[in-house]
Amino acid sequence: MESTIITIPTVAEVCASARRAAVELAELPGTVRSAALVTIADALEAHSEQILAANAHDLEAGRAAGLEPALIDRLSLDERRLAAMAASTRQIAALPDPVGEVVEGRQLPNGLELRKVRVPLGVVAVVYEARPNVTIDAAALCLKSGNAVVLRGSRAATESNAALLKVAREALDGTGIPAGALSLLSGGGHEQLAELATQNGLVDLLIPRGGEGLKAALMEVATVPVIYAAAGNCHVYLDASAGSERARAIVHNAKVQRPGVCNAAEKLLVHAEAAPRVLPAVLRDLAASGVRLHADERTRALAAELAPEIALIPATAGDWDTEYLALEMAVGIVDDLDAAIAHINAHGSGHSEAIVTDEIAAARRFQQRVDAACVYVNASTRFTDGGEFGMGAEIGNSTQKLHVRGPIGLRELCTYKYLIEGSGHVRG
Repeated sequence: MESTIITIPTVAEVCASARRAAVELAELPGTVRSAALVTIADALEAHSEQILAANAHDLEAGRAAGLEPALIDRLSLDERRLAAMAASTRQIAALPDPVGEVVEGRQLPNGLELRKVRVPLGVVAVVYEARPNVTIDAAALCLKSGNAVVLRGSRAATESNAALLKVAREALDGTGIPAGALSLLSGGGHEQLAELATQNGLVDLLIPRGGEGLKAALMEVATVPVIYAAAGNCHVYLDASAGSERARAIVHNAKVQRPGVCNAAEKLLVHAEAAPRVLPAVLRDLAASGVRLHADERTRALAAELAPEIALIPATAGDWDTEYLALEMAVGIVDDLDAAIAHINAHGSGHSEAIVTDEIAAARRFQQRVDAACVYVNASTRFTDGGEFGMGAEIGNSTQKLHVRGPIGLRELCTYKYLIEGSGHVRG
């Protein structure tokens, strides 16, 4: 009996196939790319049972391996989350096509007609940890923006990612999307990651979506351009004029609504003048929701007087730089607005920061001086999300300043070229 030999393509072969597909993909009409996404969305709903079964295997293995609750939450799929993935894919399909969009155009003094036009990057590689929804979000955003995509998920989500990719790739058959435009790498370790990060000439951009460990590993080896969708050590600052009810609602939502994601607040700073008025109620709300509170000396002294029933852990120097991704928060009292800004700029990760205030001048100073991708006034940091920003979804949230900052959506997955037309022009 003849044995069947299964050949697994190498990283270089997958990336080369993606490169070939990218050339074809960039030339497809936007209507074709959008229709393909709708087909994927329909397939997700039609095959939800097999996707959830695969996810159940990953969850069982994750719990047996002792994954933390925040990771289990990010790994988990259910009917509601699958429906949200399908809805997001349809929303992306309905967005304006960024490919070919004229950013600016003008006639030069010498008569040349110049246009600056948006074009796909080419091949985008996305590395992500325990977030199977990224498989579909990244595929939809990349295909819509005319890019081929190479995905590398984590071992914790192996079966979930494989099931999602199988459904998506089968849905793309007959849509006009070239083979190789959507690929998934699996089963490899750090060597595979390093190989992907060094595919010069094949990969145009690598986006890692994960913790500081993933970021550090890639910084050591990457030779292709990288946008780090990095950690979110996010703050909420209650200014002197902060209203108690508004402060309570915003802080509670920013910390508790979904603590295991990068836009959840990890730190609470309170103006010394507002602290006696607003902090006890805020701390009680957090404690009632099971939040472990790490507090500086001033906060502990105030709580001992006004809310002695609340258990507070002395904050260490390391707490101010920690992204907990759990029901934990560090709390500190600061002298004034400028002290809060200085603390945030020293310890924040450049992700999302918020101020609660009734003073316009304080709000504007905070917005101007805080160095972060997203700066909120009287709103929760939980809104930093491509879906909430009208992008349909995001591949990640960049804390860099070049070439993208904030949620990475369709336009952020494009570059541009200059198109110049003349009538026999020569330069003298």
